[in-house]
Amino acid sequence: MDYNKIVSVTGLPGLFELLSSKSDGAVVRSLDDNSTKFVSTRQHNFSHLESIEVYTTKENTNLAELFEAMKNNEEKMPEVNADNKTLKAYFEKVYPDLDFDRVYSSDMKKMVKWYHILDKNKIEIKVKTEEEKEAAAEAKVAKPAHAEKAHVKDMKPQQSNPRKIESRGVK
Repeated sequence: MDYNKIVSVTGLPGLFELLSSKSDGAVVRSLDDNSTKFVSTRQHNFSHLESIEVYTTKENTNLAELFEAMKNNEEKMPEVNADNKTLKAYFEKVYPDLDFDRVYSSDMKKMVKWYHILDKNKIEIKVKTEEEKEAAAEAKVAKPAHAEKAHVKDMKPQQSNPRKIESRGVK
């Protein structure tokens, strides 16, 4: 299972693996109980974990970098249902640049819960390097939006063929 396929779904607890997407939703598998279900985009939003950023006092940081700091730290990780002071004290030691005015205790609980889920499922957390970020940005810019749109500028507008309308009115 790849880290880039893991999503959070609004209104549903836990994390999910994105199996396939459709225009009106996606098929996801829960990492908690391995149940598979269709989730509609009319009721839910999806957030890829690799695209989530966390507020810091400097530049925002990717969630994967925070997970790496949690993994590499020797500090004992608090339980998911720990009180706010314990969570704040833990994150002050693990990632002191976190902006605690904008990162709420509910966010910290969610990060601890998600880390436990990823660790339990043995999902390797990958932090993108600067070169990978730049390569992805360049690839996005180099791609034309759609092949049909690329040819639209080459097409000449159709000549209108007005019909000559004769007046058949009364003389």
